[in-house]
Amino acid sequence: MPKALLWLLLLVTPHPRTPVIKNGNTVGTRFKTPAGYSPTAVPKQSFGDWLLHRPLKPSGTPTLTYTGNIARTNRYTAGVLDISVNKNGLQQCADAAIRLIAEYLYSKKDYQALHFNFTSGFNCDFVHFAEGYRYQQNGTWKKLATKSYSRDTFLKYLDLVFSYAGTLSLEKELQPVNNAADIQVGDLFIKGGSPGHCFIVMNVVENKTTGQKKFLLAQSFIPAQNIQIVQSDSPWFSLYEYAMIPYGQLINKAYLKRFSFK
Repeated sequence: MPKALLWLLLLVTPHPRTPVIKNGNTVGTRFKTPAGYSPTAVPKQSFGDWLLHRPLKPSGTPTLTYTGNIARTNRYTAGVLDISVNKNGLQQCADAAIRLIAEYLYSKKDYQALHFNFTSGFNCDFVHFAEGYRYQQNGTWKKLATKSYSRDTFLKYLDLVFSYAGTLSLEKELQPVNNAADIQVGDLFIKGGSPGHCFIVMNVVENKTTGQKKFLLAQSFIPAQNIQIVQSDSPWFSLYEYAMIPYGQLINKAYLKRFSFK
């Protein structure tokens, strides 16, 4: 089937909704675990643990673009993360994963670990930015501002990263997950390119009888939008079933990667 036709079918085909726990207001409590599955162990204070505790907007909240319009991906919404989307339209595909990783490190004040590469290869670290240095087009830092580790400075730093990083650069920073059975909360399915795309794993459950795992996925999109938990017929995806969502072909062990926090 031509890709354009498949895309059209995915956009217009309705999807039944899986029941959620209505009073669950976090990633880890909103969605009912599939029958026969149990949550996998996640180390306390890890990135995965932090993701499970991310607050969600009220059940039924639509996914909006950065301009406030209903996003074209809204039909795939299982939940919407309660996290801002800047009005500049920069927080797109890979940027959603970068945003979540950066927010985790910033919350821990682990500023030394907070750095991302641009597509050019330039390593953009938060410490330089917070100390008042600003990126120059020749690939250097120049001292232009006063020292500040404030949240406003952090968000401006992210805008800089979003402007010059993307799926191509982020993919190169990640480590392959050689054993797909080891999929963890915080892993990514990513393919660099123009366009590329990226999903981040938000929860993982396991069938103790078969050993198979299912997982929740989050994404942003183009144009920039809320970070949404996605669903097709269910919000729980598997490596053993094709996902009927845009870029569903990326939910494959060949694209499974992991960020190294160092």
